[in-house]
Amino acid sequence: MPQLIVRNLPREVVTRLKRRAAEHNRSAEAEHRQILLQVLLGQEKGSLKALLAEMPSAGADSDFLRHRARRRRVAL
Repeated sequence: MPQLIVRNLPREVVTRLKRRAAEHNRSAEAEHRQILLQVLLGQEKGSLKALLAEMPSAGADSDFLRHRARRRRVAL
């Protein structure tokens, strides 16, 4: 399998990569690999449950109710 070596990165980039790797309980190399896969190939690990949990609240259900008075008649 091919290898990739990245040189001359700013120290802050390396620090953030290591921090992010620790948050995901993996090595910096594994984190780097996952970032590349996500960005370049659109491959993302995770479940639908985790994705939905990350979504911000968009309001109460009542905010999205349709009002009968606003309905339009559609001509066929």
